[in-house]
Amino acid sequence: MAIHWPILRRFATRPLRRVATDDSRDYRGIDMLVASLHMADRIGAECATENVGLLLPTSGAFPIAALGAWSAGKTIVPLNYLLKPDELQYVIDDSGIDTIYTVGPMLEFLERTPRVKNLRRLEEINFKAVPAPVVPAGAKPSDLAAIVYTSGTSGKPKGVMLSHGALAANVRQGKEHLGLSAKTDCMLGVLPQFHCYGMTQLTLTPLTHGVRVVYTARFMPKRLIELVRDQRATIMVGIPSMYNAIAALKSGTPDHLASLRLIVSGSEALPDAVQQKFKDRYGKHICEGYGMTEMAPATHCAISEACRPHSVGRPVPGVEQRIVDPKTERELPVGADGEVRLRGPNMMTGYYHLPDKTEEVFDERGFYRTGDQGKIDENGYLFITGRIKEMIIVGGENVFPREIEDVLNRHPKVHASGVIGVSDPMRGEVPVAFVELCEEVGEADFDERELVSFCREHLAGYKVPRHIHLIDALPRNPTGKILRRELTGFLPGDSKADRDNAPEPAPAPASEG
Repeated sequence: MAIHWPILRRFATRPLRRVATDDSRDYRGIDMLVASLHMADRIGAECATENVGLLLPTSGAFPIAALGAWSAGKTIVPLNYLLKPDELQYVIDDSGIDTIYTVGPMLEFLERTPRVKNLRRLEEINFKAVPAPVVPAGAKPSDLAAIVYTSGTSGKPKGVMLSHGALAANVRQGKEHLGLSAKTDCMLGVLPQFHCYGMTQLTLTPLTHGVRVVYTARFMPKRLIELVRDQRATIMVGIPSMYNAIAALKSGTPDHLASLRLIVSGSEALPDAVQQKFKDRYGKHICEGYGMTEMAPATHCAISEACRPHSVGRPVPGVEQRIVDPKTERELPVGADGEVRLRGPNMMTGYYHLPDKTEEVFDERGFYRTGDQGKIDENGYLFITGRIKEMIIVGGENVFPREIEDVLNRHPKVHASGVIGVSDPMRGEVPVAFVELCEEVGEADFDERELVSFCREHLAGYKVPRHIHLIDALPRNPTGKILRRELTGFLPGDSKADRDNAPEPAPAPASEG
């Protein structure tokens, strides 16, 4: 079924019900329905290409424009307004769009005008007028609904093709797994809707199932917890860096988040330190989720506090998981570490105009190769160890950045950290760490040896960072995920001198066999 039809039907049958709130207004079902029909009329008249670009802030405007595009039989391309100018232009050109719909404040934020044939501002449309009669287009499950560009962790951004069926499947999976209720639930989030996480879980899922949703365009921790309290939100969706900032709010109290029954974190691993700080301040547990754009995106969520520590939970309904040795393609038994492979009805069609890349990421059984290292326990709970490409091999032993970062993030002076491997003539590689200090900690209080000693107390000797460098701000992608690959640019030039003066980590244990 077309992804937009259940939403439009719900708007039509419950026209006066409040369905969404953003920074500027409330929206009833009839408001969104009429506005989406206006958009369908304009898009049908102005956009000659199959794909249409949406350059919009997190707000009610995004679902209105998306519903209008689908009603006009188009495929949406959500545009990442946090990209560099050249990156954004690449996405515009690669997707072949001739029309972008945006708003004036967004163009002011960009401080530039994207190059495209038609650039249309929503302010130009009279949404209060009676819309032209439009019969919303239908779609088969296999028809393309969205092309969502990845953040380009390796090379240029790739356009992930998501069908109507894939998005509908993930919307259905989200409702079943999270137990959403149209009568009692209210979702809140600040995630950008150009990101698949924000588009599917914060937009399509609540609107499809009649769950009221609250949007705010800018992440301001104090305002966010006040919104939770004032709107009586029951579900909050975010990412670890957001929860870290909320946990650091000295004005935050348990009363601010008392209405929440479910707090979900995704996009990257949730550090233990963030989980603990958040629980200490608000008395609430953060449920860790897992997924990727290629899976539309949600595949797992540890929705119960009773879930195993560090687990992302069991798969959502319909998703199959297995662990494979990427070198031999042999499926591994319970508890063994290997590459996480996933398959389900929410899986992407492929990468836009990249058939070779598409073929590379699916194995012979049709499972998606995630590139993540992990293991599955006897009860089906998935544990993510790290990225295979980011694994550090120290004297023959495998070390993942996350386990070192989890320790560093527990230190009271450390706000966040990132770890990479650096070549070493004796051991092949050694870990090197970069840390951001907490806001109240001055640069003069940074003590590398103190942090190294702290790591020695909690890590095997060969996992202790050879160096720990202070950095003003860790490099992050638009959704706040730390970009470890960019940390190499912050390494001191004279790495040999650094090695000579470094505190010597303990040797790695001899490998068995």
